[in-house]
Amino acid sequence: MTSSGHPHAPGHHAGPLGRRGSTPGLGDGPVQGVRRRDRRGRGPRGPLMPSTMPAYRTRAERFDDLVLDAVERLERRWTRQLDGTEFAVEDVPPSNPAPWEHGGVPLGRYFPADSGLPARIVVYRRPVEARATDAGDLADLVRDVVVEQVAHLLGRSPEDVDPGYGDAH
Repeated sequence: MTSSGHPHAPGHHAGPLGRRGSTPGLGDGPVQGVRRRDRRGRGPRGPLMPSTMPAYRTRAERFDDLVLDAVERLERRWTRQLDGTEFAVEDVPPSNPAPWEHGGVPLGRYFPADSGLPARIVVYRRPVEARATDAGDLADLVRDVVVEQVAHLLGRSPEDVDPGYGDAH
């Protein structure tokens, strides 16, 4: 019954037995629910892919790994300068472009440290994935986006930040 006490009040669902809470012909005792495994009777879903298989990780998790690889590569060279910088991945950029962004969708952004917040570099997963032609191209593009944003942070050219910048394209 709903809070109004009326069995036909909005939001009340009387199951196939008629009145909720009783079984016809058996008095007013509680209904013993039929054990169902799922709505189609097939049982609870298990993992579609064993965790030992490479495809077990989601596309977003694999993308995060690419960003971490690119960051670790740069941190070996720029440890002191990148100390305290946060790196993040977001699916898409916000709809309001930054004043310096003209035409096109940004692949990443650098946010300078501001009022107690550390500097942040954000890579936008979906626009980067949309521009990549295959897994190798995706890894190269992620590395280039991270290098470009770190270059903004350091006030240097991408080639100074990573001598291998743009070589793979």
